[in-house]
Amino acid sequence: MKKTVLREYAKLIARKGVNIQKGQEVVIRADLDQPEFVKVLVRECYLAGASDVTVDWSYQPLAAIHTRYRSQKVMSTVLDWELEKLKYRAKTLPCMIYLTSEDPDGLRGINQTKLNKARKARYKVTRPISRSMENKYQWCIAGVPGAAWAKKLFPGERVSVAIEKLWQAILKTSRAETDPLAAWDAHNADLLERYTYLNSLEIESLHYSSSNGTDFTVGMNPEGVFHGGGDTTLSGVYFNPNIPSEEIFTTPQRGVAEGVLVATKPLSWQGSLIEDFSIRFHEGRAVEVRAARGEEALQRMIRMDEGAAYLGECALIDFDSPINRSGILFYNTLFDENACCHVALGRGFNDCVKGYEELSQQELRELGVNDSLIHVDFMIGSRDLDITGITADGTEIPVFRNGSWAR
Repeated sequence: MKKTVLREYAKLIARKGVNIQKGQEVVIRADLDQPEFVKVLVRECYLAGASDVTVDWSYQPLAAIHTRYRSQKVMSTVLDWELEKLKYRAKTLPCMIYLTSEDPDGLRGINQTKLNKARKARYKVTRPISRSMENKYQWCIAGVPGAAWAKKLFPGERVSVAIEKLWQAILKTSRAETDPLAAWDAHNADLLERYTYLNSLEIESLHYSSSNGTDFTVGMNPEGVFHGGGDTTLSGVYFNPNIPSEEIFTTPQRGVAEGVLVATKPLSWQGSLIEDFSIRFHEGRAVEVRAARGEEALQRMIRMDEGAAYLGECALIDFDSPINRSGILFYNTLFDENACCHVALGRGFNDCVKGYEELSQQELRELGVNDSLIHVDFMIGSRDLDITGITADGTEIPVFRNGSWAR
């Protein structure tokens, strides 16, 4: 990929993604797949005004080795230096950039029970600190090619060719091919217009229907709002947490969901591929799951904790999104979730509630914002998906018709 194109992509991440403010610290988390791009990105962060840029490197194969040989106790322990590091970041609030490039099959075969127990134990310790940072700092997830990921998508190509093709797909679907900064300004303006309209409707519930068997109604949070595209920190800094992003989303009311959702794309989760699956909800909870492949992983997912079987997100995305038009299944949630409409099991978004900044975590839970260790998106969009908004007086308003926006 041309260096000039990669510089523009790095500039997009630094200036529109996290929107670095002069003097801010930046932390980049990346695997060892694209060191040259990371170097370009570090430079762009400094040019955008960063005072210091730290790169936290990781290597996915080591996670499998650690999981195999470390004891449950060791894996579950948060060391003092880890806590101090997290506390420092909660105090300094650096911009956080996450570059995703991992192998979709990289965690296949590891002891998932052991890994999940460790995650739960660590989550109990780190969650209070993480919560203290919520909505106070800028963050952005963006994709870069890894060799194993590229070969997964383009198995018939040489590694170098597969990586180049994945670069092209990432840049195209991320609106980063031509003048990315201007493209994202226009894109965010369009999303703003759409979710402003949705918020004006005062929708009480959404009904989904499709010929594939989806027949589902979910309640909207009475204090909830739709968001999309960029976000704003409590201090007023606008940023784009996901590149790419096509969604307009909200957090539904916990405990108010009935019917069946049929997934329209496979889900890659913790090294397992879950295909041809559906989930039936009753009183808001996933009570029955079926899958042609990966059903055990799906069962494990909804048992992760008490909130894992409830919904935390409803996202609306036109079936003709750039990602869906690419015809590529990325096996990566950042991209696949932005292909078409999706919902998420697990944790909801506090900032989808009016006045969330004045509410405690307990008050948000009481208002119906779901809490969980997980937040797992799965796709339900189809060419014939209809979504109807229903207001308190029973008025039905077309939101999606035949997979696309009705307005």
